[in-house]
Formats: sequence, C-alpha cells, structure tokens
Amino acid sequence: MLGPLTDTIQGVVNFTWPMLIISIVIMVSTRITYLIKEKEKIVIYKELLMLCFAIYILCLFQVVTFQDDVTWSSNNFIPFKEILRYSITSRLFWKNVVGNMIMFLPFGFFISYYLKAEKPTLPLILTFIASIAVEIVQMCIGRVFDVDDILLNLLGGTIGFCIFHVLRRIGNRLPKFFHNEWVLNIGAIIALIGLFTLLI
Repeated sequence: MLGPLTDTIQGVVNFTWPMLIISIVIMVSTRITYLIKEKEKIVIYKELLMLCFAIYILCLFQVVTFQDDVTWSSNNFIPFKEILRYSITSRLFWKNVVGNMIMFLPFGFFISYYLKAEKPTLPLILTFIASIAVEIVQMCIGRVFDVDDILLNLLGGTIGFCIFHVLRRIGNRLPKFFHNEWVLNIGAIIALIGLFTLLI
C-alpha cells in the first residue's frame, strides 16, 4: 500500500534534485560564511535540522505547484467530500488522503521544534495558515482548492507535533551521555545519510 507514496516521493526527488543541489550549495556556503564571519559556534545537528526544514519547504513548493496528476476538475468546499469518495484500499486513497496527511507531518514537527511548543495551538494555527496559502495558490495557478486537503494537512501537522513530543520525552529519559553535543551531531549526520540513502 505504501507503493503510491514511495512512487510520489521518488518522483519529487527525481524532479527536484537539480534545484535542491543548487539551493543546498547556496544555503550551506552562505550559512558557513556567516557563522565564520560572526565567529559563532557551529552546532552541526542544529544546522542540519535547519537545512532539512529548508529542503522540506522547497520540496513542498515543488509538490503543490508542479504536480500535474489532479484527479478532479472542480474546487471542493464541502468537508470530507473527497476523502470519502476513495476506498481505503485504493491507490488514490494512499496517494491523495494519506499523502496529504504525511505532506504536512514534517511541518508540524519542525514548527513544534523551533517554537518549543508545549501545546498544539500554535503549530496548528501555522499549519492552517500554510495549508490555506497552498490551496489558494493552487486555485490561482489553475489547479483546485480542496477543503479536505486542509483538514488532512492539519491532521498531518498534529501528528508531527505529537512525534516531536514523543521524541522529546524519550530524549529527556536518556542518560546524559546522549545529550552530549557531539553525540547529537553524529546522530544527526547518520540520520541524514540514512534519509538520503532511502530517497536516492
């Protein structure tokens, strides 16, 4: 069942890699130059998280503006109309319903991390704003506005918030050794290498 999602992610990577490489080189070189010039300490895991968030935003832009596989032809302002028309075992359900949920899961996670959010209120408000912006832009560029996408994006943002809190609680219970900056740096590098290995 994860096939459609995997295919979509692979398609995004295949389509966006030139933009990503150029953007990463520019962002990393500019950031390193700034840190060196200002004589600020380079904390690798924090810089990698910031870079991952920027890459995620770039990929999100690519997905919502350049996909041409729209499966309906009119705007939808009725909640659950599009969600309920898919069979839970169908390819379109996993691609459009689960996919829209997963698409905003990283957003909820990163926003919660940077805001150090204790409650889901702010992450959900920001997820809603971002999702509304996406749907309005899609409608303006010839795609469609779908209220169900907003609901799914909000659910994804909520799951991202929950994952952040679960990971933070696990982290707080780990021995102090695992809170060492170098351990976090090495862990972030390994996780990033693993992620790129899965995507390539």
